[in-house]
Amino acid sequence: MQPSLEKLRKFFRLEHENGYSNSAIIGGLARMLDYWEGEARADGIQEEVIQAVVQRLRSYDGLSPQSRADALKGLWKRIGETYPEAQQKPRGAPQRRPAAEGQRPEPVQEHVEGGQPPTELAPPVAQKRERYQRPAPPPRSETTPGAKTSATPAALDAKLTVLQGIGPRHAETLGKLGMQTLGDMLYYYPRRYDDYSQLKPIRDLFYGEQVTVIGTIQSVHSRPIRGGKASIIEAIISDGTAGLRLSFFNQPWLANRLKPGDAISVSGKVDQYLGRLVMNSPDWESVEVENLHTNRIVPIYPLTERITQKWLRNVMKQVVEYWAPRVADALPESTRSSAHVMPLAEALLQVHFPDSQEKLRAARERLAFDEIFYLQMGVLRQKIDWKSVEARRFPVSDEWLEARLKSLPFTLTSAQQTTLKDIRLDLDSGKPMNRLLQGDVGSGKTVVAALAAGMIAINGSQAAIMAPTSILAEQHYRNFTQLLTGESGILEEGQIRLLVGDTPEPEKEVIRQGLAEGSLKIVIGTHAILEEPVAFQDLQLAVIDEQHRFGVEQRAALRTKGTNPHLLVMTATPIPRSLALTLYGDLDLSIIDEMPAGRIPVSTYVLRPQERERAFTLLRGQIKDGKQAFIIYPLIEESDKIEARAAVDDYETLSKEVFPDLKLGLLHGRMRPQEKDETMLKFRDKEYDVLVSTTVIEVGVDVPNATVMIIEGADRFGLAQLHQLRGRVGRGSDQSYCLLIPTHEDAAENERLQAMSESNDGFVLAEKDLQQRGPGEFLGTRQSGYSSGLRMASITDVKLIEKARVQAQKLFEGDPYLHQPEHALLAEAFGRFWGDGKGDVS
Repeated sequence: MQPSLEKLRKFFRLEHENGYSNSAIIGGLARMLDYWEGEARADGIQEEVIQAVVQRLRSYDGLSPQSRADALKGLWKRIGETYPEAQQKPRGAPQRRPAAEGQRPEPVQEHVEGGQPPTELAPPVAQKRERYQRPAPPPRSETTPGAKTSATPAALDAKLTVLQGIGPRHAETLGKLGMQTLGDMLYYYPRRYDDYSQLKPIRDLFYGEQVTVIGTIQSVHSRPIRGGKASIIEAIISDGTAGLRLSFFNQPWLANRLKPGDAISVSGKVDQYLGRLVMNSPDWESVEVENLHTNRIVPIYPLTERITQKWLRNVMKQVVEYWAPRVADALPESTRSSAHVMPLAEALLQVHFPDSQEKLRAARERLAFDEIFYLQMGVLRQKIDWKSVEARRFPVSDEWLEARLKSLPFTLTSAQQTTLKDIRLDLDSGKPMNRLLQGDVGSGKTVVAALAAGMIAINGSQAAIMAPTSILAEQHYRNFTQLLTGESGILEEGQIRLLVGDTPEPEKEVIRQGLAEGSLKIVIGTHAILEEPVAFQDLQLAVIDEQHRFGVEQRAALRTKGTNPHLLVMTATPIPRSLALTLYGDLDLSIIDEMPAGRIPVSTYVLRPQERERAFTLLRGQIKDGKQAFIIYPLIEESDKIEARAAVDDYETLSKEVFPDLKLGLLHGRMRPQEKDETMLKFRDKEYDVLVSTTVIEVGVDVPNATVMIIEGADRFGLAQLHQLRGRVGRGSDQSYCLLIPTHEDAAENERLQAMSESNDGFVLAEKDLQQRGPGEFLGTRQSGYSSGLRMASITDVKLIEKARVQAQKLFEGDPYLHQPEHALLAEAFGRFWGDGKGDVS
């Protein structure tokens, strides 16, 4: 049958199922004529048949339901007389499989997208229940996420090939999405949802709204930009109430995939251009017409090649509806009731195929609650385990400490003094210190860490300080040497050494020997400290700077160099206290939230893109006064998919056309570590006036002479990252400036950018980032410590995190090792979430 007639029959059938309510197509059946006439003529359909369809459908809206039924039946009968194949039962029509007694028949799913599917993509059908019960269970799959316990059906470990229609080739494709077993499918969450029960007309959209709309493509055009180097695809969609323009940057293949007349759903943020509403690079899907009037919330899953949404949804529906109700809930009933969260089985059903937005929210809350709950139980367990061991005491007298503080060239802030007091108590407690030191950029964490290392060294033991980069390690080495040798009298200069990858081998050997003999008291370096030949005689303090830059294994390796050493981890990324208590509940928390006296706040301004020359004028003036500047870009090179300025491309223009009289350096992530270090050292030593860079300069580089920071594409960064970048200037005694230039003019009103211009307080900005972007960014700094990772928690809010923390603490206080019988399943699920080991995440 010709495609145009097949399409007609599909719409007529849907209209019949909808009770002839003129709703098979948004705006009424007559709307399909806009594109159907052309398709029918292209298929060679007789003109008199085309005209009969046109006349009937144009008058269809004014008919009663009974008259509409008669009209469509008469019309289809006429088509059948002209084209007999139209009356035949369609190939692949739904059929019923015979069922065993007491079982429901199993439907064979119809695949209507593009006719019959190729064999390897045929929709799977769950086989009879006996298939799962009789064979011995396959080996346990360690990829199955979630609260898996001995009460979980063994069949959830079964490979996907037990599903009819999924062979090895298909299973391999699904494996690319992380689905190896039936259990994996339950925890393969949709990335978003199309809510057909609450569709919003295009005419009711407003600027800044995040929304999903459905419309028919009216036109598609492509135009070159940047002198032909790139292109923009522009499509207009309409839903009968208004039109909406969609723009796709440098994706030319979309010109062939977006066809006028096709119905699509688009999801994204509503923007404005020249007074008209637009969506830039929205998420889009072809609409399955049968979904439009079921009033359902339809899941949209992440895909890979050779997998369609409809096909995957059919597979998921069969697996989820049968197996989700059979998953055991490890969370005790008392905790569920107290936390007011839904049962796990219902949450798994509703997160895939929600009955309503309320149930979807509740399902996501339950699944996110579990993740934070297990996380908090883990960190509480770690804390009690860590405190159960003994550690060496390192007492220091008040006189010794006062003498050290007097020898400093500055006075400590009250926050620094409080932190130092906490560390002093920890080192003399007889238990291993396990402390997180949070301090804003430039707040003076290094001096506190240096004094802590001094307390260890004067008692004859050793300390190791690990930094993520050679430059930062060298910076710490200079500061520690300045603070702990000379007038302070704590150490001799040779007792502090720097060990990085570039340290010459003969020098490395001397350092290794000094550490093994105990003559060397403090070593500062990068991951080179962890290399196998390095052994300490008596390591008693490990300090890890910018701790989230190191993997779990690296942090654990440093601890194993000593026997229950004291641990101090530092970060310049301010984390809201509510999150820090959950994510770092195993660590005692110290916060340095004051800046040293005399530090001048960085003046921050948001400029429109066309005001870029104002930024360059300020930069030239500062360099004329002997200062230096950074220009930061979100990309290394121009991207096919992201419309933003790039470091490498603009470096050429800046050095040759904009600042030909200045010395410019280029720094980005694709350079070798040695090249990056050389470039940074040249900038620090004033061989470059301006450093053009990506965000690789985000952490720890100290160039007091730099007073200007220009950030291009500033709307593409989060608040935490913008604040870190701004912290690279303002480290001297001169007034410094941070100029934020967004990608588009309308992004100048971006809330994050305005917040940056209003505050220099990293903790205030962290709270705002939490409100605007959720905790995902903060959770990510610890995700490498989990066996399963956090899949749902990034969509939670602080209230949920606090709720999970309170419930975990309540349960932990009564049964910290989950030995009570009613906690047996919880103990299994907890062990699975954290993996086999204790999961050192500090």
